[in-house]
Amino acid sequence: MIRTALVLAGLGLGLTAVMAQSNPIAERQQTMKAVGAATREGAAMAKGDAAFDAGKAQTVFKTYADAAKKMPTLFPDNSKTGGETTAAAKIWEDQAGFKAAFAKFEADAGAGTAVTDLAGFRTAFGAATKNCGACHEAYRIKK
Repeated sequence: MIRTALVLAGLGLGLTAVMAQSNPIAERQQTMKAVGAATREGAAMAKGDAAFDAGKAQTVFKTYADAAKKMPTLFPDNSKTGGETTAAAKIWEDQAGFKAAFAKFEADAGAGTAVTDLAGFRTAFGAATKNCGACHEAYRIKK
């Protein structure tokens, strides 16, 4: 009985992952949720609400770098609408600018991986998160 439940749970997780991969809107929303969670954790450290932790800082920047690599591939032409997307038409109109924004985000996230103290983290975190705001301003529909 327990084995059956575990198998069904595993199949359910696998099916969810496959569906996300076949649904670029869901996958990019899931990726942005991970970025949001990393940003909340990073902001707490940057503000002093949480103690600086080099391991957590590395995880924040790794999450950013992973998202920066993945996100430009998650905007095929057939994903312009649906799925409660907030992607602006400018993404498809300005692919070069959109991809350049993620390349900058990835570079800034990569620079953040070298931080070893709070001061360095604050500088790198600030640079990386400025990219978030700039990209959202240009390429996201305001709710």
